[in-house]
Amino acid sequence: MTSLEAELSIGDVAERTGLSVHALRFYEREGLMLSRHVARGTGGHRRYTPMDVKWLVLCIKLRASGMPLAQVRRYACLVREGPGNEHERLDLLREQQARVENQLTELQECLRIITRKVGIYEQHLADGSTQDLWNVTT
Repeated sequence: MTSLEAELSIGDVAERTGLSVHALRFYEREGLMLSRHVARGTGGHRRYTPMDVKWLVLCIKLRASGMPLAQVRRYACLVREGPGNEHERLDLLREQQARVENQLTELQECLRIITRKVGIYEQHLADGSTQDLWNVTT
């Protein structure tokens, strides 16, 4: 495969990542890409590499996990700087890991409560009860 065959258009990357063309331009403007500027083809069109796509997928997951844009930007900056700052990168990722673990704990508690309420309503409907379910606290 030649390097030209490995290059992807902005439309190709949008399709592969689920990001809009507008969002891809935003990621570039905000300094979230591994390289400062996405390569350009002879016609001036953006040309992405498979590595750019892998990086974008990671950024998408970090954002989906609730990582603030500023931290994703900081992480990208650290990666661009190269070796020597792995401890800082690890710290950023550990902070996000802890946030996600806390979110999961909270969501598990929410699910437990909702599951219990679903059971109450299902039992109520199965029994044909006329009990006021608003006042049921279990």
